[in-house]
Formats: sequence, structure tokens, C-alpha cells
Amino acid sequence: MGFKSKARKKRAAADAAAGRTGKREKEEFVGEVRCDVAGCENFADKKIGGRRLAYDRAAEVWGEAGIEGQSRRISICKAHYREWKKATKDDFDEWS
Repeated sequence: MGFKSKARKKRAAADAAAGRTGKREKEEFVGEVRCDVAGCENFADKKIGGRRLAYDRAAEVWGEAGIEGQSRRISICKAHYREWKKATKDDFDEWS
């Protein structure tokens, strides 16, 4: 028996002696930043897959009327990022 297997066996006893429970409950993440695409109610926080794009790049896909924010960079949710990525997939000018 190696070091790691001995440590795993003794971990349960050590946790019980210290008064710790086996599994910790994670708190549900509550978003703060809303998606700037018109009509979208999702959150655009980086922690849950949101991204920030240049206004011009986003306007190519959704048009200027489809974007609520007017700043240089807009926040988009994960679903709209995937939509943007698929729409601009064939634009080789941008990547080279």
C-alpha cells in the first residue's frame, strides 16, 4: 500500500474528528452583467461563459438595432457568443 492510498483511508477519520462533513455545498452563482443583445435576459459574466466583443464585430451579426449598449465593447452571453462564432467562422480576413 502506497502513501496516497493510506492517506485516502485516514482522511475520513480525520475529517470526522475535526467536525467536517464529507461534501461541501457550492453556492449558486448569481450573474451581475446582462447580455447586451436586444431581447436577451441571460447573464454575460465571464465565470459562466460570457464574453466581451467589439461593437463593430457584434453589429455585423445582429445589426446596430439588435444591440442595446453603445459602448466600444459589449457583453454577450454564452449562447450569443456561440451564435456570433458560427456566423463569423468563414471570415478569413479577421483571422489573418
